[in-house]
Amino acid sequence: MFEDLADLFEQAAADGTPIREIVGDDPVEFVEAFVQNYSEGGYVPPRARKRLTDDIERAAG
Repeated sequence: MFEDLADLFEQAAADGTPIREIVGDDPVEFVEAFVQNYSEGGYVPPRARKRLTDDIERAAG
């Protein structure tokens, strides 16, 4: 799962694709949908949600 996610972001960076085109307006929704493809439940703890949202906001500028 993490390897696929890293590949996704690496390819996007190589193509010059903005982060928001990958994760959309809601990075938590993106990661929950992504995780659903790999495991049952797809739960993302609140602390991880905040960190993800903050990191994406910082990366998007």
